[in-house]
Amino acid sequence: MPVMTEKTNPNTKIANVSQKATENKKVVYNTKDLNLWYGEGHALKNINLAINENEVTAIIGPSGCGKSTYIKTLNRMVELVPSVRISGEILYRERNILDKSFKVEDLRTSVGMVFQKPNPFPKSIYENVAYGPKIHGIRDKKILDEIVEKSLRGAAIWDEVKDRLNQNAYGLSGGQQQRLCIARCLAIEPDVILMDEPTSALDPISTLKVEELVQELKEEFSIIIVTHNMQQAARISDKTAFFLNGEVIEFAETDKIFSTPSDKRTEDYITGRFG
Repeated sequence: MPVMTEKTNPNTKIANVSQKATENKKVVYNTKDLNLWYGEGHALKNINLAINENEVTAIIGPSGCGKSTYIKTLNRMVELVPSVRISGEILYRERNILDKSFKVEDLRTSVGMVFQKPNPFPKSIYENVAYGPKIHGIRDKKILDEIVEKSLRGAAIWDEVKDRLNQNAYGLSGGQQQRLCIARCLAIEPDVILMDEPTSALDPISTLKVEELVQELKEEFSIIIVTHNMQQAARISDKTAFFLNGEVIEFAETDKIFSTPSDKRTEDYITGRFG
């Protein structure tokens, strides 16, 4: 298996792979020479990734490699950390989201986020899903009812909760809460869904339901998912990016990453030699 030599420029190789991958599809996110520092710590190093629409892109790598930091740059949530400094470009639909003219509120309407642990609001199931549309000015009860049902159906949980919409969301199981959070995300009709290890706190049956849901949702949405579970990445993603020490070591079709990786570090990680 080929091993990258010291003379190989990984950023050039990754950029070429990204370009090839996007020749026939529209790019939803394109990060160019993205660098990020937490104070003096260099967390992301020259990230060049072009992510296609209507695909599932998995981000894998060991703990502390920059996976979650990267995904949080895509909706600018990382800016909540006071010591953060960023250089480079993050293009969403060809607009640089780091530009001061790009309102973060507009970005987060188009780019939804599902977190590692289910985080429903301390409200009813109905109000959890209706919250976003209400924030955006929708008050008509009939329209809200339609949005809530459509979103819960989209998250494959409608049949489980349709008779208890007015009950507190905390009464749901962990897996149901996570799918409710996905429904809450769908209710604002996003373009992209970011998922930061969405099944790490779930049991195997709930994990399977979320994975099946992800496969269905990519027909309408672009999904970027951070996962520690390499089997999960292999099962549900179209492309996979392997992060290590803040760098993208390899980015390619998922089948290629897991069968014939180009870099020995990728092979070592997916075969369990470290991480």
